[in-house]
Amino acid sequence: MFRLLRGDQAEMIRQILAPENRLQQVNRAISWIRQNFSSPFSIEQVAVEARMSTSSLHQHFREVTAMSPLQYQKQLRLQEARRLILGNAMDAATAAHQVGYDSPSQFSREYRRLFGAPPIRTSPGSEANPPVTPRPEPPNSLFQKIFNRSVDNKMACAHIQPHG
Repeated sequence: MFRLLRGDQAEMIRQILAPENRLQQVNRAISWIRQNFSSPFSIEQVAVEARMSTSSLHQHFREVTAMSPLQYQKQLRLQEARRLILGNAMDAATAAHQVGYDSPSQFSREYRRLFGAPPIRTSPGSEANPPVTPRPEPPNSLFQKIFNRSVDNKMACAHIQPHG
């Protein structure tokens, strides 16, 4: 243990093991955004939930996720809309509205930017329906990989734990 705390990754290990660290605060922000992604919110509101200042939230959120909180919200919205379109045979306009988009044209533009094709071409009933995959994301940092494992584990455990 002593060598770990004195090695190259010592600072990251100390941050992970600290009782109230930035990773935990960002995790709170991510969880809150996941629960509320279809509703409009302010960065100030997310910062309060994470118990951080807005500037600290922006800085640390970006270090962990490689995107801003609003970019993260947009990605969640688009992924959920795609799931609704492909998995539930929902039309694009309904899916867009359900995940929080007020403007169908903005939704279509952002959908095309992320997936490389407009939502109409990814609909289940579409004739010319080539496979559409999301564009590759930037490579993850070690910090982000550890964080993603933590979030995935917590999300998996949340479904098991009894509520009450």
